[in-house]
Amino acid sequence: MNQDSNNYWEQLERLEKLIRASELKAGIIFSFHSLIIGLFVDKLDKFRPIFESNVAFVILSFLWMISVLISIYYTFKCFKPQMELKYDKNVFFFKDAVYSFGSTKEYTKKLMEVCGNEDEIYLQLSEQIHVESKIIDQKFLCVHKSIKFFGLSIIFVLLSLGFWIITL
Repeated sequence: MNQDSNNYWEQLERLEKLIRASELKAGIIFSFHSLIIGLFVDKLDKFRPIFESNVAFVILSFLWMISVLISIYYTFKCFKPQMELKYDKNVFFFKDAVYSFGSTKEYTKKLMEVCGNEDEIYLQLSEQIHVESKIIDQKFLCVHKSIKFFGLSIIFVLLSLGFWIITL
């Protein structure tokens, strides 16, 4: 089987870019939440009278806060997806590289052995691609959910602002 391992390495590089993109999106969502919460807390004294007189505003604010907390939960989950995966020791898995092959010399010997065996390198690179693909899937799922709850929180903010303007 005459394959080119460069295709595997290019795929891994593409997957790494997708991981960074998902984390960038989660970071941006978190930043927006921080900004909006900061503005809300800064203006809390102005909202106090409306909290005391308007139950709808209180309910919308509560729903907004719940949406924000759920969205933030998913942004944090994006940075550390929890997955239980079972693979054999793999020279390309960072934890295996550190803990599964003994000393640096033993790891280097195993890495050279794997890289010298065409079938073994393709197998281990394929496993790495599979793992990273699962990670990316989980990260983008979390980003999608975070965006959904971010959008919902914006709707609650706009409705709350509408109530606030009406009561002025």
